[in-house]
Amino acid sequence: MANSYLTANTGTATNAKKFTLSMWIKRSKLCDTNSQRPYQGYADSNNRVYWMFDNTNSNPDTMWIYAVTGGSLQIYWTSARKFRDCNGWYHFVFSADSTLGTAADRLKVYVNGVLETSFTKNNNPAVNIDWGNQIAQSNGDLTISGTESQTQLFDGYMSHVAFVDGQALAPTEFGSTDSTSGIWKFKSPSGITWGNNGYHLKFENSGNLGLDSSGNSNNFTVGGNLKQSLSTPSNVYQTLNPNSTDSGVTLSNGATTADFDGSVGNAKGQLAVTKGKWYYECKITAASQYPMIGIGEINRNQMEKRTGGSYPGGFQDSYGTYGNGNVYANGSNTGSQGFTYTTNDIISVIIDLDSATKTIKWNKNGTQIATTNITNAGDDFAYAPMDYNGGESGVTCNYNFGEGRFGTTDITSAGSNGNGSLFEYDVPSGHYAINTSNINTYG
Repeated sequence: MANSYLTANTGTATNAKKFTLSMWIKRSKLCDTNSQRPYQGYADSNNRVYWMFDNTNSNPDTMWIYAVTGGSLQIYWTSARKFRDCNGWYHFVFSADSTLGTAADRLKVYVNGVLETSFTKNNNPAVNIDWGNQIAQSNGDLTISGTESQTQLFDGYMSHVAFVDGQALAPTEFGSTDSTSGIWKFKSPSGITWGNNGYHLKFENSGNLGLDSSGNSNNFTVGGNLKQSLSTPSNVYQTLNPNSTDSGVTLSNGATTADFDGSVGNAKGQLAVTKGKWYYECKITAASQYPMIGIGEINRNQMEKRTGGSYPGGFQDSYGTYGNGNVYANGSNTGSQGFTYTTNDIISVIIDLDSATKTIKWNKNGTQIATTNITNAGDDFAYAPMDYNGGESGVTCNYNFGEGRFGTTDITSAGSNGNGSLFEYDVPSGHYAINTSNINTYG
C-alpha cells in the first residue's frame, strides 16, 4: 500500500463511547524519513485519532497512539518495543470503552492476542469521552493508510480490517491460538453486531477492494495503486527483507522490487528453504551486466550470509548468474555460459534441493540459459533468494514470488503448474512458489 489508501465518511454512531478496531497488517518497509499510519480518523484538528509507526531517530518503528477529542488530548501512547518484523503478520486490536471506572481499562491494545502493557508514554483517557467524530460519530473522515492529505502512507499488506461500533470486544473474536504451534492465527469474525458505523473489509473482491462485508454497506473509496495480494495471515508469500538490505537498495511494491542507486548492494529474501523444489521470477528493467540473481545460504538465526562476498555465488554455499554470462558458485566463477541480460528480460530461478544431484537453473524468457550443481545442501543449509548490484545506477529488479505481478504490472499471461500461484512462465513439475504453506507441505 506504499502509494495507496482507502477513505470513507462515518455516520451517526450506535455508541460513540465504545468501539473495537481489528487489523491484520504485514510491514514491507521500516520507517525512514517518514512515519507510517495504518489508520487515521480526522474530523478537524480538535477531533482526531491515529496510530502509526514512528520515524524519530531515537525510537524508530515504535507504535504511537494519539487521540484528541473536543480539543483535549486524551491519548498519547508510545510503545516501549519496536515493530520491525517485516516477514510475519501482526494482528492489532484496539478495544475501547470510556464508560469504565478504571482509567487503565478504557483503552486496551492487543498485539497477536496479547495485551500490550509496556509504554514509554501512557496517559489514560477521561471517563465517558466520545472517541471523536472520526471514530464513531457523524461527519468524520476515516483513512486506512496515511493522513487526511495522503501523507505518511502505510507500506505493507493488510487483511480483514474490521470496526465494531458500540462494543469493546476481545481479540479472540478475530484470532485464536493454534493448539499445536501456539501461534496466534486468523479467525473469521462471526455473529458480530457491527453497529451503525461498523465495517469489515475482507479485500476479497479484486475489483472492489473497498467493499464492506459487514452488511452495513459502509464501503471505502480506493485511492492510489492498491493491489490485491495472495499473501494472507494464513499463508505468507516470500518478499525481500528490509532488515537485511544494503543502504544502496530501495525496496518498494510490498518489498518485491529492489531499486539500486548505483552503489554496491544486495537484497535478500525473507523465507529460506532447506529442501524441496522452488521457483521464482525476476524482471530486470535495464540492460546490464548486473544484477546477479540467485540464492545464498542464510544463517537462520541472523538472516545473513555465512561467509565471504556479498553477492550470490560470491561466498560459500551461494549461487548466482552475472549479466555478462558468468555463473558463480561457492565463491568462484565457473565460467561464461553465453547469455546476457537485456531490458525487460524475465529471469526464472529453478531450485531443486530434493534430487540426488541438487541443482539451480536459470531461464531467460522461458528458455534455459545456465545451470550448476548445489553442493553441501542439507538441513544445515537454508537458502533464500538474493540479488546484487555491483555499482550501476538505474538497475531495478521486480520480483514475482507467485503474486502474479512485477512491481505494479500484472503478468501478461499466467503459465501452467502455478499450484495456486501466478507466474509468467510455466513452473516445472513438482516446483512451487516460496510461501509458508508450501514450505510446510514440501519444504
